[in-house]
Amino acid sequence: MMCAERAHRMIMAIMLGIVMGMMASQSIQIVFLLLLFMMVSLLVWAFADFCLTIFLLKKILPSCDTKKDNN
Repeated sequence: MMCAERAHRMIMAIMLGIVMGMMASQSIQIVFLLLLFMMVSLLVWAFADFCLTIFLLKKILPSCDTKKDNN
């Protein structure tokens, strides 16, 4: 079963792949905005210990911590 934190890491990897593809197609302005969004999100997560994506994913998927508790 997929858990929220694992899904978040997969979404981040997919987003970085999209950014790399857009960079290759010379969409520099959109690449800049996407990377800026990711940087701000990661800084907020680091300083405030709040990640909006994980918060929303936990509404849909179980947390990886609860999966470990059940074993």
